[in-house]
Amino acid sequence: MIDTTRHISIIDPDAFGNRRIDVIGAGATGSKVVLSLAKLGLQKIRVFDFDEVARHNIGNQAFGNDDIGKKKVDALSELVYRQTGLKLDARCEKVDGSQELGPIVFLLTDTMASRKEIWERALRFKSRVKLMIETRLGADSMYIYTINPCSLPEVNGWESTLCDDAKVERSACGKVSLGPSAGILAEKAVWQLIRWFAIENGQEDLLDHEIMECFRPPAIYTRRFED
Repeated sequence: MIDTTRHISIIDPDAFGNRRIDVIGAGATGSKVVLSLAKLGLQKIRVFDFDEVARHNIGNQAFGNDDIGKKKVDALSELVYRQTGLKLDARCEKVDGSQELGPIVFLLTDTMASRKEIWERALRFKSRVKLMIETRLGADSMYIYTINPCSLPEVNGWESTLCDDAKVERSACGKVSLGPSAGILAEKAVWQLIRWFAIENGQEDLLDHEIMECFRPPAIYTRRFED
């Protein structure tokens, strides 16, 4: 198992307890989020994806050439177990609202349409979900949204950012996706979970609901969704 000595003062897996983390999507961002969570020593991770590893995934996702043709959840389970000893709860299925999600959900699918569908069916005003982290990845920019799906101001704020797939730069299944961008996005998304946990324990006060970062030229913007 993971030696947590170097980061236990920031996030203690024992203090985090048995909170389940659901990761929906094991692509460019999701595969790296799952590996990062496992390396923190967090034990209860469930990942959903029904796609297979393709050759074009190798450049921007956590997988290697030997994984081509495998189900992403199976390849990711093997990868995480080799590196951390953790056995993922891997689900090769589409999230359709029949699954009970929560309390922590990373919404990391590769289209806006799928995000909207999962949001409406499985997340919006579901009391068992305490935290949703959703990300959007461009070639040289990224967005991270961190909200409580039962908070009306946060729900309204996040929903106001939704748009059609035709209006956004697509991620893993689109025209452009860069591995370093996906890596930065994944780690900063995990940092939002770390910050949320610190707030839960009275160590921080406020959490940014929206983070937008550009890589060229470098710039970062944040905001909160208020009443």
